[in-house]
Amino acid sequence: MRWWLAVPVVVAAAGPVSADELAFGRALVADNCARCHAIDAGDASAHDEAPAFRTLLRDYPVDALEEAFAERIVTGHPDMPEFTATPEQIGAIIGYIESIQR
Repeated sequence: MRWWLAVPVVVAAAGPVSADELAFGRALVADNCARCHAIDAGDASAHDEAPAFRTLLRDYPVDALEEAFAERIVTGHPDMPEFTATPEQIGAIIGYIESIQR
């Protein structure tokens, strides 16, 4: 079974991310993603099919990840909840993910 991650088609322009935006991005992923994904620099994903955010950009270039958020991500992770984000939220999430890459 596949689920959709629904987000708006328009994404905010990328730029420097402030400490407040990083905190906002982390709060968003903590509320919406941490149940399955490792969201910090050293934790483990609770779901076997959920990649750790700290290594996400090894497999998905940031431009592709932003586009995927904007156009909906199809995932084989059957219990992934639907999540709708604003362009500002997408920018904060991407900024946070970029900030923790190894």
